[in-house]
Amino acid sequence: MRRYLASSIGVTCATALALPLTLPTTPASATARPAEARPAAVAPTVPGSTQSLPLAPRPGDRILGSAAEQGLYRPDVRRFSLVGVIWDNPDTELYGSVEVRTREAGGDHWSGWQDVETHNHDHAADPDTAERSSGRVRGSTAPLWVGDSDGVEVRVRADGEGRTTGAREPLPAGLRLELVDPGEAAAEPEGQSTRDMRASETQAEYATEIPALNRQQTEEEARLLQGEQAQQGELRVKPFIGPRPRIVTRRGWGADEKLRERGFVYTKKVKAAFVHHTASGNKYWCTQVPSLIRGIYRYHVLSSGWRDIGYNFLVDRCGNIYEGRAGGVAKPVKGAHTLGFNTDSMGIAVLGTFVSSKPSKAAVGAIARLTAWKLGLFGANPNGKTYLKSGGGNLYPKGKNVRLNVISGHRDGFATECPGRLLYGRLGSARLTAAKYQGR
Repeated sequence: MRRYLASSIGVTCATALALPLTLPTTPASATARPAEARPAAVAPTVPGSTQSLPLAPRPGDRILGSAAEQGLYRPDVRRFSLVGVIWDNPDTELYGSVEVRTREAGGDHWSGWQDVETHNHDHAADPDTAERSSGRVRGSTAPLWVGDSDGVEVRVRADGEGRTTGAREPLPAGLRLELVDPGEAAAEPEGQSTRDMRASETQAEYATEIPALNRQQTEEEARLLQGEQAQQGELRVKPFIGPRPRIVTRRGWGADEKLRERGFVYTKKVKAAFVHHTASGNKYWCTQVPSLIRGIYRYHVLSSGWRDIGYNFLVDRCGNIYEGRAGGVAKPVKGAHTLGFNTDSMGIAVLGTFVSSKPSKAAVGAIARLTAWKLGLFGANPNGKTYLKSGGGNLYPKGKNVRLNVISGHRDGFATECPGRLLYGRLGSARLTAAKYQGR
């Protein structure tokens, strides 16, 4: 049984989303409803499902034939825990705001209105790649974790100015509300009991110790991955590799492998790590993280149209590390996390929103442990610099060689607020700690 989880505001990776709206709704708005009776019969829960509901225009101004306001009120949906809004064209931005409120499952309490991050197109596959040009990719907001719910209302307003025209842009075509049920809870994460995870909740802020280095296993992995270069004498010094951290596998968080595309896509190496936040809210128990990741996975694949979850790894506030995109945690799996810079890099997403909330010390420590090991397998210094060739984006044109920190924030490769200013400000500490893990 999933526990109800109140969600926090999910405004990230954009700068103008939190304006309160007073839009008319059908039926009457929440302020006009003295009582909202529950329906007599509610459809039974379907574990592991996605409800996709088209939004309807609201009365008001029309811009170029497209309603400036759209929304939906449904008190009778199947249970869900994660919400997002999608639209037809992945190259079209939603210049405006999205707000949702939800009703807790089995109760009568409705949440307040919560903002949904609209600028999510920068977490995506690179232009001119098979994943991007598959024909299945759609525009999407960030997913917002709302907890176990069975009623929803959403309102979308075109109140943003386009970058090129400077005028108010119409809403994208084909707006739909996605309600994701991540399915029943999976088994406890591998190697850690529920009791351990709950204990780590209270210790997350203090998990800062650096473990003793034991490179025997990781050096063997490096030799396997870089055997050809070693035989050719290209590796002339002993690699600096941090100890391999405990990683909850896809099986551990309950990934349905039938959802993703078959096969894997790799790059040549991992030269850099881009740190993100998921913009999905901060109020979750670490025991609920497998469900949260399953929801993001389903949203990335079935709603956004990606071949798999976009991030290579995910980190929760208790410092637990989770395998993201399939293909092998020690291999250079190509993700869909930083538009223009997915080649020769990996994406690490911290679960939460860090524009005005601080990341936990445990989460920052997990970034350091993970990068010390994974970057070390490929000879990268986490406190150094590297060059990546841009695949195209809003900061750097396609083909430009860009000098970046080996551990960079998403905003370093794309003009976005991600990973939130407070997490971005902790990356310097993560770089230094990761270098210590490597013995530098």
